[in-house]
Amino acid sequence: MVALTSRRRVLRHPAQVVAVTFATVVAVGTALLWLPVAHRGEGSATFVQSLFTAVSALCVTGHVVVDTREHWSTFGLVVILALAQVGGFGIMTSASLLGVVASRRMGLRSRMLTTTESRGFDLGDVRTVLLGVVKVSVLVEAVTAVLLATRLFVGYGASLPSAAWEGTFLAVSSFNNAGFALRGDSMTDFVADPWMCLPVVGASFIGGLGFPVLLELRRQFRLPQRWSLHTKLTLATTVPLLLVGWVFLTVNEWRNPATLGALDWWARPLAGLFQSSATRSSGFNSVDVSQMNGGSWLVMDVLMFIGGGSASTAGGIKVTTFALLAVVLLAEFRGEASVTVFGRRVPDRVCRQALTVALVSVGVVVVATVVIVEMTGLPLDMVVFEVISAFATVGLSSGLLPQLPESGQVILALLMFLGRVGPITLGAALALRERTRMYEFPEGRPIIG
Repeated sequence: MVALTSRRRVLRHPAQVVAVTFATVVAVGTALLWLPVAHRGEGSATFVQSLFTAVSALCVTGHVVVDTREHWSTFGLVVILALAQVGGFGIMTSASLLGVVASRRMGLRSRMLTTTESRGFDLGDVRTVLLGVVKVSVLVEAVTAVLLATRLFVGYGASLPSAAWEGTFLAVSSFNNAGFALRGDSMTDFVADPWMCLPVVGASFIGGLGFPVLLELRRQFRLPQRWSLHTKLTLATTVPLLLVGWVFLTVNEWRNPATLGALDWWARPLAGLFQSSATRSSGFNSVDVSQMNGGSWLVMDVLMFIGGGSASTAGGIKVTTFALLAVVLLAEFRGEASVTVFGRRVPDRVCRQALTVALVSVGVVVVATVVIVEMTGLPLDMVVFEVISAFATVGLSSGLLPQLPESGQVILALLMFLGRVGPITLGAALALRERTRMYEFPEGRPIIG
C-alpha cells in the first residue's frame, strides 16, 4: 500500500523524476571521471573538474575547465561522449514524455481540441516517442559522422581510425548540442572549411528543432498548412533568429583582425554563420570568442538566452517561449482582447506560463551574475556572457573560466543543471498544476507605467 502510494505521488510529479534522474547520472559520471583511469598521466582529476565536466557533458553544454583531449584519457573521452549522448537522448525523450503526461491530464474536451489543432499529431504513443527519438538521433549522427570522418581522412591526412573517432565524437556532440571537441581550440582549425563547418551546423540545427517538430516534418513536410501551431512557431522563430545572428555577427566582426578580419572575404560569412548557429546551443567556436566586439557579445547573449526548440537538445528559454512573449506584446500594442497567431487563439494560461519561465530564467541569471561578480570582482560583461552561456547550456566562453575559483565553477555547474532541467520541469509543473477556481474576486486595476 505504501509502495503504491509512493508510486502515485511520483506519477503526479513527473518533473521530479527528470530532475532526480539527471542528478543521479551526474553523480555516476562524476565518479567515473574522478577515477585515475579517466585522466591522462598519474593521479586523477580533481573532484570539481570531474563534477564540472560531468554536468557539462550530461547537460550538453560544452563548458570545459581543462583541455578535453589533453586532460582526459580514452576512457574519460568515452565517458564524456556517453554522457552527452544520454543527455541529448534523455532530454528529448523526457521533454516529449512530459508533454504526453501533461496531455493525459487534460480533460476530454481539451484533448479533442489539441488533437484538432495539431491535425492528428499525437505524442500519446510512448513507444513511438522513444523509437522516434532513437531513429532521429542515430540517422543524423551517422550521416554527420560519415561526412566529417571522410573530410578528415581525405582533406587532413588523418588515419582512418583517428578520422572515424573524431568524426563520430563531433557528430554526437553536434546533434546533441554538447559543444565538446577533441581539439583544444574547438573548430578554429576548420574555420574556412565548409566541409567541416556545415555538417556541424546542420546537425546542431536539426537537434535544436526538437523531436515533436522533426516527427511532424517527417510526416507532413509538404503540407505546411497542416503543421501544428508549435511547429509553425518553432520554425518561424528559429530561422529568422539564425539569419539575424548570421548577418549581425558577420557585419560587426568583418574588420576585426582578431576574429573574421583575419580570414579571406569568402570565409567570413561561413564563420559568421557558424558562430550564429553556435549561439543556439551547440557551443562550438571557429573564431576566438573572447576577442569579439562588445556588440557581438550582447547579441550572442540574447540569442543564447532564447536558445532552441522545446523538447530538443538545445537550451535557453526556448524559441516558442520567446515567440509567445513577442505575440503577447504585439496583441497588447494592438489593443486586442486575445492573443492569436497563425489563425489560432493562444490560451491565457499558456501565455502566463511563457512569462513565468522567462522571468524565472532572468531572475536566475541576475542572481548568479551578482554572486559571481561580488565573489571575484571580474568584469560584468564577461560574467554575464559566461552565466548566460552556462544557464542556456551553450558552452561558449568569454575566456573567464580559467580565472574563476572552484566556487565559481560550482556555481556555473549548478547553472548548467538548472538551465537544462529547469525550463522543462517548470513548464511541465505549471501545466500539471492547473486548477479550476469555483469563484472569482472583484476586479481591481492597478496603474501600469
